[in-house]
Amino acid sequence: MSKRLSENDKDEIVKSFKSGTAIEFLSKKHACTNSTIIRNLKKNLGELKYKELIKKSKYAKEKSETHKNQNKDLEKTNFENENFKNDSNDPKVLDENITSSNFASNDNFFEIAPIDFEIDNSSRKELSSFPISEVNFPKIVYMVVDKKIELEIKLLKDFPEWEFLPNDDLNRKAIEIFVDLSLAKRSCNKEQKVLKVPNTDVFRIAAPILLTRGISRIVFAENLIAL
Repeated sequence: MSKRLSENDKDEIVKSFKSGTAIEFLSKKHACTNSTIIRNLKKNLGELKYKELIKKSKYAKEKSETHKNQNKDLEKTNFENENFKNDSNDPKVLDENITSSNFASNDNFFEIAPIDFEIDNSSRKELSSFPISEVNFPKIVYMVVDKKIELEIKLLKDFPEWEFLPNDDLNRKAIEIFVDLSLAKRSCNKEQKVLKVPNTDVFRIAAPILLTRGISRIVFAENLIAL
């Protein structure tokens, strides 16, 4: 269960994130979920500033990985060139290279038949969700609804932790449920309230109805549930 963050914790999280600290590291340090860290960052920084810092962080990481790979390739090339240089000074090695390269036998040559089948170009399958039939819900959960008890419906692209999914899946409609009451309350705005769900079997019963409304996913803590 996620702990409640103090104001000092929230200030430290914002400063660390601005300095380039990863969300995963911050969640472990403060003993809470990635969603909690992201929610507090958005609240303190604003949506636009948060997305801007996320993009900078990804760019810096990719640039670092590219630089690291380039250094590895350069070291490999230098090593191979040095070995070739040393070997080329040896007359025996030079003779062997000339013989093997110019006079190798072609007895083992054979023709490869062209591949004759269609390549499957279907879209990448979304493998991150669990069927609702395989999920064991806790006895009580909480949901955020508006004043008229209407569900708060979001798109998966509204959840930064699932942004790696294919574009088709990011446009799926989803509802979010919480096991922690305080976490649910922190997700409310002035026009919303928290609804207690004392019997979680209702999600399996209501799944066909939710699907008719276009809702096909439930976001639950670190899990993504398919209806």
